[in-house]
Amino acid sequence: MNIDINCDVGEGIVNEHFLFPFISSCNIACGGHFGSSSSIDKTIKLAIENNVKLGAHPSFPDFKNFGRQVLRISNEALEESLMFQIELFLERMATFNQKMHHIKPHGALYNLIAKDSGEAEKFIRITKKYLKNCFLYVPYNSEIEKVALKNKIKIKYEAFADRNYNTDLTLVPRSKENALIENPEEVFNHVFCMLKHQKVKTISGKKQLIKADTFCIHGDHENSLEVLQYLHAKFTRNKITLAK
Repeated sequence: MNIDINCDVGEGIVNEHFLFPFISSCNIACGGHFGSSSSIDKTIKLAIENNVKLGAHPSFPDFKNFGRQVLRISNEALEESLMFQIELFLERMATFNQKMHHIKPHGALYNLIAKDSGEAEKFIRITKKYLKNCFLYVPYNSEIEKVALKNKIKIKYEAFADRNYNTDLTLVPRSKENALIENPEEVFNHVFCMLKHQKVKTISGKKQLIKADTFCIHGDHENSLEVLQYLHAKFTRNKITLAK
């Protein structure tokens, strides 16, 4: 059994270089919520050294709130920002002769287009030209999934290894105490249930159908390295290999 573990990176976390041996794809901040040419370059180098697939991680243009609040900006401003971020990422990738494997929206933008069909349509309209030869990471049973498939865009279903789910498959908001799963064993059980049974245990206790091609571990959590190391050990014992 293979598993793809992705991580949001290039976000100014000092221990990121320790994470890369334990992941197989990464989402690099490209100037929306964080990031610059130098941070993108540094992260691309780490990914290449560790045979990790490279993806862009565009966001609302919001350094102040780290892209975790919905910005009510004009369509033109959003389009300009997203295109700037992806073009910057592609420019830096070209210097290393690398191709973009996927795009994964960040934070509030990710959650917004998952539930709002109009915003999902807008996002696809802006990014469609960049998605001709790569994947879009989307949550299962979301609005962005439907719009992407309608536009014949290749998708990979993403689930969150270290986040709890509501019964409707939305993520428990970070403002709630039980939003994060921090215990490594609980993270493994959460992932293993989704990987083996295509079910996720929600905070209500009910198990819901879910599809996942890739699992996200957030690199900015305090114990992300501990979690990844634990997962690696448990995967090895269960004959699960990292899809590099």
